Amino acid sequence: MRKNIKLTALAATVSALALGLSACGSSSDPSSTKADGGKTDESKPLVVAASPSPHADILNFVKDNLAAKDGLKLEVKEFTDYVLPNTATQQGQVGANYFQHKPYLDDFNKKNGTDIVPVVNVHLEPLGLYSKKNKALTDIKAGQTIAVPNDPTNEGRALQLLAANNLITLKEGVGTSAKLSDITDKKGLEFKELEAATVPRALNDVDAAVINGNYAIEAKLVPAKDALVLEKAEGNPYANILAVKNGNQDDPRIQKLAKLLNSDEVKKFIDDKYEGSVIPAFGKPVA
Repeated sequence: MRKNIKLTALAATVSALALGLSACGSSSDPSSTKADGGKTDESKPLVVAASPSPHADILNFVKDNLAAKDGLKLEVKEFTDYVLPNTATQQGQVGANYFQHKPYLDDFNKKNGTDIVPVVNVHLEPLGLYSKKNKALTDIKAGQTIAVPNDPTNEGRALQLLAANNLITLKEGVGTSAKLSDITDKKGLEFKELEAATVPRALNDVDAAVINGNYAIEAKLVPAKDALVLEKAEGNPYANILAVKNGNQDDPRIQKLAKLLNSDEVKKFIDDKYEGSVIPAFGKPVA
């Protein structure tokens, strides 16, 4: 999940986005993406907001190889933050988004009063700890600085990864909502909070960094090879999801896309292209 920007700048940015979509003649406007039970025009393209990699890559594979066979017209709009895709989905400027995991979506809905719901799980991007100064986990010592994402869900996730590998100790029971203030033993480490999208660029300036899988890939890192340690996939709640504004789940175009995103062809594409750095995680999102 891919991505945060300051909310103070959101209104102006969203207005610009709305004008841009209008100028481009977007076909996924409120008239074609209805959350009020109105009939959807299936002849119009479904516009999906996505992070560049791997989300947009996977969607473009579907668009280029699978969509036409199912009568689905698909457009992919790339975003490099974690706010605008949800805002554009809520306002009907896009018909769906694919960039986030459910814990992030739940937190976003709670804080912003949005009504966006998951449709289907697609893949997992294991969060990883990377370093250009340390060759192994055991090389990380007191006095070093580790960069972590600053959005609530990914920061908690990052801290849990560090705790699971004995780099820090957390308060009991904090779970994925852990914050820096929940660290009971830093073991001499210092932490630098950054927007998730900027963490890879800081890798030269810190001793290590916890980086989201999609941003690691964009930075030409290979998570399965370059990470000092990766999250475990089994039982991981952070599968990335296709999401829509509540009420649009039954849009036939959404149902077609959900089916294609969980297809054998997409599984093979993910396995072949990402070689374990991105993992298929098909099925229904957790409740």
